[in-house]
Amino acid sequence: MPTIRRAVRVIALSVVAAVVVAAPAGAQQLVDAGHKGDGSGGLAFVLMTIMVMGIWGALFSMDRVRRRRQASAE
Repeated sequence: MPTIRRAVRVIALSVVAAVVVAAPAGAQQLVDAGHKGDGSGGLAFVLMTIMVMGIWGALFSMDRVRRRRQASAE
């Protein structure tokens, strides 16, 4: 019986965790670039550029760490 209760608790916690983690995905289209003349298209472009640069920086940093670890292991 305790194993069934434990399994139910694990499943319930997993479902709650999935709902909590997925909640921000409900906020779709934080910046509306569909209006003309109010500058929202420019804001969307700037935010996308910042996101791309952040992803590029993270990948560059991770690659640099990987190369340093490989060099020190040899």
